[in-house]
Amino acid sequence: MALWGKTKQTASTQDILKFSEIHDGIIITKTGELRAILMVSSINFALKSEQEQTAIIFAYQNFLNSLEFPIQIVMQSKKLDLSNYLVKLKKSATEQTNELLRVQTTDYIDFVSRLINIANIMDKKFYVTVPFMPPPKMQQGLPGKNQGPPKITKEEFQTYKQELTQRMQVIQGGLGSIGIRCAQLDSQQVIELLYGIYNPEESSKQKLTQIDNLTSQVVESTLNKPAAEGDKKP
Repeated sequence: MALWGKTKQTASTQDILKFSEIHDGIIITKTGELRAILMVSSINFALKSEQEQTAIIFAYQNFLNSLEFPIQIVMQSKKLDLSNYLVKLKKSATEQTNELLRVQTTDYIDFVSRLINIANIMDKKFYVTVPFMPPPKMQQGLPGKNQGPPKITKEEFQTYKQELTQRMQVIQGGLGSIGIRCAQLDSQQVIELLYGIYNPEESSKQKLTQIDNLTSQVVESTLNKPAAEGDKKP
């Protein structure tokens, strides 16, 4: 039974998310840890010969045993999105000077559009999350008082980023020996990946704006700005 005068406070989206910032393609968690995400290719294991399958298994086993840090392997399966591909085809059709080629391109666009609407074509992508935990810092203040999430400086971030890059190189070399290619996601790709995970339905309908297209001005707090000459008190 609710009491008068008390209101129920609901948590915001930022409170639920476990990360606080994405910088240079690296996720910074609220606990001060760093995460980099690698997109990895796949191989058709079933089409390999028995000797090749055995070699791949032993190479993958050696790769896992050589790691001195934990990793997370994620497989994402979602409906294939060909919207960007269709946009390019439509642009090519409008710029086509040959009437026959323009008609064939338009027919092909209609065929692909009907195919992806009728058939449930799934797209599978594979990722490897690489973590890095910075050394703990001495918290300033009263004992037992909540100091909030730890903060890192730009110099510390660059140092931790180098450590994280070395770990990614280890993974790229280990998986490369199996025939698997890796590529680190940039900030835009990381945002789109997280947006698709937290909003699976909306991500297929509403696309995110590119980071380079954001032109809004940065809002700064007036508390950190120096007082103007006319605002200073005598």
